Amino acid sequence: MSVSMTRLILYVRDVALLKSFYQQHFDLPVTEEIAGEWLVLNAGGMEIALHRVGEPYRDRPAAANTSNAKIVFSVQTGLPQLREKLVNAGVPMRSLKRFDGFAQLMCDGEDPEGNVFQLSQAD
Repeated sequence: MSVSMTRLILYVRDVALLKSFYQQHFDLPVTEEIAGEWLVLNAGGMEIALHRVGEPYRDRPAAANTSNAKIVFSVQTGLPQLREKLVNAGVPMRSLKRFDGFAQLMCDGEDPEGNVFQLSQAD
């Protein structure tokens, strides 16, 4: 049996807000949409789906730093410039980093709902 990951679903409070964020900053095209409830973005080798969280959770205060997933985007070139562009747009971004023995330049950021994403560029 062969298994492959094709879609990551994030439960979110504001589908339209995150749609705008991922289209504005990463130019991800929409492949499916039910306005305000469901959205699928083509992220290259897989899809990111945004599913509006269930009604019992919509009015709860958002807790900071509770995301337990990280979305990783690969870029071919220009990671420092992309990071700077995101910082200038007010996106919370961490510093560029490298790890010994890992041929990648990376940085993490957060979308408007606190979902962590990483930008990675191979050396």
